[in-house]
Amino acid sequence: MKLLGCLSAGLYLLLKLFPLYFGLIGIFTIFRRKRIPKAAPATRFAVLAAARNEEAVIGDLVRSALHQDYPPELVDVYIIPNNCSDRTAEVARAAGAKIIHCPEPVRCKGDALRQAFAQLLPRHYDAFVVLDADNTLAEDYLARMNDAFVAGAKVCKSRTMAANPKAAPTAGCYGIYFTAFDWGWNRPRDWLGLSAKLIGTGFAVRSEVLEAMGGWNTVTIAEDAEFAAMLAQAGQRVQWVPDAINYDEEPLDFLTSLKQRRRWCSGVMQAASARLKHLWSGREGNPFLRLDMTMFLLLPFTQAINGLLLPFTILTVLLSQDPLLWMAFGGGMVLSFAGGFLLGCFLSILGGYGLKGMWKAALLYPVFTAFWAPLHVVALFRRKCAWKPMVHRGTGGQMQRLQRAA
Repeated sequence: MKLLGCLSAGLYLLLKLFPLYFGLIGIFTIFRRKRIPKAAPATRFAVLAAARNEEAVIGDLVRSALHQDYPPELVDVYIIPNNCSDRTAEVARAAGAKIIHCPEPVRCKGDALRQAFAQLLPRHYDAFVVLDADNTLAEDYLARMNDAFVAGAKVCKSRTMAANPKAAPTAGCYGIYFTAFDWGWNRPRDWLGLSAKLIGTGFAVRSEVLEAMGGWNTVTIAEDAEFAAMLAQAGQRVQWVPDAINYDEEPLDFLTSLKQRRRWCSGVMQAASARLKHLWSGREGNPFLRLDMTMFLLLPFTQAINGLLLPFTILTVLLSQDPLLWMAFGGGMVLSFAGGFLLGCFLSILGGYGLKGMWKAALLYPVFTAFWAPLHVVALFRRKCAWKPMVHRGTGGQMQRLQRAA
């Protein structure tokens, strides 16, 4: 019994350690971010995107990457069609992209990138930009990435915004979520000299970094999280470049969002299983990069444990004979929801989306975030290993049009 009590106390302290750690780092978001000086164009870019049945959106991505406020002779766009049954390759080529074919089977995005980089690294580009097929870019995206590379960065993460935040409340929740991560994760870590969250789309890496790592060698469906762990092991910092903005088309319905986010949860857990045992074998660079990545890779497991404990907490309250406990629990739930709604409103303004057309998204945001715990529980026991394409509708230019109109 004493042993059980000690284990329970240890688990309680462990679960409290993670929010304390991330909360303490988040405080540094109040400090003014370090500006990256603008520089003359000097970086020769290759822009890459793996694409599976993406004919509805791939043309917008290619055109936005080719029509940059950046010398066109320093930019090539490559699309990696794989497992396609539509006209993805033809549409991309017609928009001006070059096509890379994968000679080997592609199970996930990492497989496509591995085969693409094997062909592109010998072509002597200075840096590679990795995007999703449903992305579009702000007109100065490459110029701002070039600024960071000229200033000495080796790996950069741009700011991701929802391209269609007002199309549906679920899509708006993604915009709010991205803003929360920018201000709660990327901004304070940028000030502290730690790595930005290289999760999702919109990052760039210098060719010498990939060459030193032997190319692209990820094996999980979360190739971004796995690559971030490999960078931390090698002592490579990911520079946040918030002035470089890429727009990402988001799901419109909540069920599709759950499926997508479950895949994200599974992927990060897979990346943790694959990379944690190697993470501390490196000796290069700042050890705090490895510590921060360790905490990130372990975070989904702690959230899964919290999700498992939540039903027991609710059951304990329901079985209690204390009306005050019922009232306190119910009041806490109401306050949490209200606080989440107000936070969603604040982040909508902070992220540049405004409140008009976003209040429904802010109202849904507490539910959107609450589902992370059960999704991590499901991922803990049933990992999703298949990489499946999302259905895109081609709204990638919506946010840019809204901003230009404003």
